[in-house]
Amino acid sequence: MTSSLPEPDQQLSDPGELLLDYLDYYRSVVGAKLEGMSDAELRASRLPSGWSPIELLKHLVHMEQRWLRWGFRGEQVSAPWGDRGPADRWSVGPQETAADLLAALHAGGAYTRAVAAGTPLSAPAAVGGRFADNGTAPPTLGWILFHVLQEYARHAGHLDIVRELADGTTGE
Repeated sequence: MTSSLPEPDQQLSDPGELLLDYLDYYRSVVGAKLEGMSDAELRASRLPSGWSPIELLKHLVHMEQRWLRWGFRGEQVSAPWGDRGPADRWSVGPQETAADLLAALHAGGAYTRAVAAGTPLSAPAAVGGRFADNGTAPPTLGWILFHVLQEYARHAGHLDIVRELADGTTGE
């Protein structure tokens, strides 16, 4: 299991580029951890909580959309919580494939880069999508990008464990 992207350059010091490069890196890490798993393994859970690798992948797709498209930009999205099914659990339909979800993950990453291009990290999120006009200041782009990064890093670690339980393949 190898990531298609190397970890960002150790000499990189611009906070915005660090965040975006690490987001790209962790998206590729997630893809590498799922690579080679059969559809049955992707849909099976090995954990008491019951989530499967493909459900986690769909969660990441929707999580980034919630924070950037619906959150920072304030755009209306058809299903911001589309990763959730009955009982507020992650859910994937039988017609949904890992390949389609990985393509959506990387398309979301391209959207995140486009949003961040030329936007200061101190810029506040728009009001009207995820964030209501309730007197509380919405988070900044920097905060949102860091939050999304920690979601990716945490869930990549979860996939390390699930992959090892599934077939013995270990990650970093």
